Amino acid sequence: MARQAPGVIGRRAWIASLATALPWLAHAGLVDTVAALRNSVVAVGTYAETDAPRFGFRGTGFAVGDGTLLITNHHVLPPAEDQGNTSVQRSLAVLVPKKGGEPELRRATLVTSDRNHDLAVLRIEGSPLQPVTLGPPEVSPQGTSVALLGFPIGGVFGFTPVVHRGIVAAVTGIALPAQGARQLNAATVARLREGPLEIYQLDATAYPGNSGGPLIDAESGQVIGVVNMVLVRSTRESALTNPTGITYAIPVRRVLDILKRGSP
Repeated sequence: MARQAPGVIGRRAWIASLATALPWLAHAGLVDTVAALRNSVVAVGTYAETDAPRFGFRGTGFAVGDGTLLITNHHVLPPAEDQGNTSVQRSLAVLVPKKGGEPELRRATLVTSDRNHDLAVLRIEGSPLQPVTLGPPEVSPQGTSVALLGFPIGGVFGFTPVVHRGIVAAVTGIALPAQGARQLNAATVARLREGPLEIYQLDATAYPGNSGGPLIDAESGQVIGVVNMVLVRSTRESALTNPTGITYAIPVRRVLDILKRGSP
């Protein structure tokens, strides 16, 4: 049998060791990314002196722009009657997690929202948070490794950000037509003319509390979308007891659009 040159053996050993190390290196990169993004993710809800607890959790949000702006889902916002109810004095608020301490309560106001694409922009009081880095407007391809960061079960175990990992399982389109002709108003017709809303289908397990949280490219650390829906088999409660493991997210180009359009 022919003998192999020492240099060839050395190169093969190096390649083999690199192949073994790559998963660890990718994991280490995600660890650093999550550690940095923890300072950008908040719990979104309402605050009222008469409520128990005073903070009512509704979903997740994350800092963008100058750090005083937050992105979340439109459906995370409280009903209009709650926001305008002067007898209850319930207002928009966020909880900013603090490592090793109690989360900090901040008042928030609605800057703009887009019901059609389920997005909202909030502005918080106080010092800026660390904003995330938004990815490019192009849709990420199927198979992209991603992570979710948010509050999947609210404050049951304290408001500590939780990370889930998965891939972009599919890039698909959905349409939300009106139930009948009487509901075909100008806004609905305009939405239908845009064509199907392109969204990410993920194989990461998320829960209702993840709504509004960032979808992170696990390799670049950039935010490429916003978690907005979890597929449930029957009831909302079943998402906790019997999760499907299928989650949907809005591509980041919709975030770029609402930030530009709203000019907050």
